[in-house]
Formats: sequence, C-alpha cells, structure tokens
Amino acid sequence: MADNNALYAVRFPDGSVSLYIDEEYAIERGVDPATLTRVEIPCDMFVSGTIQEVREYVALYLESLHSGNT
Repeated sequence: MADNNALYAVRFPDGSVSLYIDEEYAIERGVDPATLTRVEIPCDMFVSGTIQEVREYVALYLESLHSGNT
C-alpha cells in the first residue's frame, strides 16, 4: 500500500460508493479508471475510523463534487 491516506472511489447513481485501496486494484476488479475519484481521508479517520465512517465521508465528499460545492 502506498504511504498516504487516500482511497479511490466510485459513486453509483443510488448514492452508494465502492472503495479501492489503489487505482490498479480497482482496474483489476473491472472498474473503468475514468469513473474513479481519489479521495484524501483525514489521518485520524484513516487510522481508527470504521469502514462505515470512511464510506460516509467519501459519499459526502463525492456528493459535494457532483453538486459543485468543492
């Protein structure tokens, strides 16, 4: 794993997200790289947060991108 606090994510029309540790792994799983978004996760959440907390953080981040509130 790379030394960072980032994940790659895909957001689906229903608002759900899939998370990937890196772009190569996502591509191996059949994900179109054009649909991936790199999301920096806050260090404390990356280290001790639950997967649900990380998913919610990423979902809100991606939602803000799609609504133009970056």
